[in-house]
Amino acid sequence: MKTIKIHQEDNVIVALQNLEKDEIHQEITVLDKINTGHKIANRNIGQGEIIIKYGLPIGIATKDIKQGEWVHTHNIKTRLEEEATYTYNHKKSALQKTEPKTFMGYERKDGRAGIRNEIWIIPTVGCVNGVVTKLAQDNNHIVKENIEGLYAYPHPFGCSQMGEDDQNTRRVLASLVNHPNAGAVLVVGLGCENNTIKLFKEALGKWDDDRVKFLMCQESEDEIKEGSELLSQLAEYANQFKRTQISTEKLVIGMKCGGSDGLSGITANSAVGKFSDLLISTGGSTILTEVPEMFGAENLLMDKCINEEIFNKAVDMINGFKDYFVSHGQVVYENPSPGNKEGGISTLEDKSCGCVQKGGSADIVDVIGYGEQVKKQGLTLLNGPGNDLVSSTALAAAGAHLVLFTTGRGTPFGSAVPTIKISSNTSLFEKHSKWIDFNAGTIADNVETIDESGERLLEFVLEVASGKHTKTEISGYREISIFKGGVVL
Repeated sequence: MKTIKIHQEDNVIVALQNLEKDEIHQEITVLDKINTGHKIANRNIGQGEIIIKYGLPIGIATKDIKQGEWVHTHNIKTRLEEEATYTYNHKKSALQKTEPKTFMGYERKDGRAGIRNEIWIIPTVGCVNGVVTKLAQDNNHIVKENIEGLYAYPHPFGCSQMGEDDQNTRRVLASLVNHPNAGAVLVVGLGCENNTIKLFKEALGKWDDDRVKFLMCQESEDEIKEGSELLSQLAEYANQFKRTQISTEKLVIGMKCGGSDGLSGITANSAVGKFSDLLISTGGSTILTEVPEMFGAENLLMDKCINEEIFNKAVDMINGFKDYFVSHGQVVYENPSPGNKEGGISTLEDKSCGCVQKGGSADIVDVIGYGEQVKKQGLTLLNGPGNDLVSSTALAAAGAHLVLFTTGRGTPFGSAVPTIKISSNTSLFEKHSKWIDFNAGTIADNVETIDESGERLLEFVLEVASGKHTKTEISGYREISIFKGGVVL
């Protein structure tokens, strides 16, 4: 099978492989050379007619399109506008509970679990980035026995910020300090920044003095020497933790996509959606973010909100992000990217309808703000942008033990938590084997079904949660990025 009609109501089919002109598929003669992931009209479509994919509208024809003709940006456009009206219409999930599975993780003193036992160095302000980087480089000798790594997470913020930007920085960094993958944390400040140690401690809430230490560089005669001594103390604390068998009820997984192509919604995102359902059925939790990549498919998510209160939170999240675009003089549909288009995605609706497949069929139990942490078991929506590193950082701050990152184009980056790269097509998996951990292109290759791929992904995630390193961990790629919307002083 070289093409697929995703839904019976679709007026396009999608190429699962490159197609030559005059090939015949599903009784349709292909009129153009078609690349993998791109769309073909399965009947004549008139100018002004809605293009249907996934059984959903993904755009409108800007000219007459013949059966067999290539359907893309040259002959369709978005239907999205800045404003929309939403109605609560919950469609209850049929997902059933199953027995929890287990993984080998670290039981923390607060009852949570970690999948890594690392020591993190978190700067409160970008001014000390050099200090935290040197501390990590100079103290790698403490990584031994039960300690799995020492990592610094530099960033450019923490000063010259105001209002919500200042609060976002503090909130996200505090959430990272509290992350259970960190057995111990050194917080490094300068002393004169907006995000002072005093204010940061208020955002942090309660902490264990043995697990979290603080260093203020302007008050230290030798910040490298003092920081190294504090790291030695933190290593003694972190080294006490050992892997033990833990229920998936304590596992939280973040889900996002980047560099999507026309197969992402058919293969990788659908496999992640199946995985999400399987994990949630065992008592685990998943997080879905990237609000701008929900535009055009938000009704699918809103219909899954478990009650009207959560529905209203979802509406506020969507409208709030649209207002953010408009307030900066931008249109809400300034998407997809050039890479997305090259991979076969034509409009934001096309991208979004594929993106939300990661949510599976589970009810949405909560909607949380940027920098907030997951509170409920099940599927949670997280307010945040689509940018790969910003949204992955937000997922980690929300409590995700690892991030499932689907991609049709490929990317080498890694976040603060293990980042599993999932390819939508086999050629990407083969070309960038040093980047990609899991191939969902097998679905397009007719090697396995979506259900089988999702089940295989669950087993792989449990292996990673139990200590198997991802490709980004092996390469040593780790970064964080914080959402910024306001001015810089």
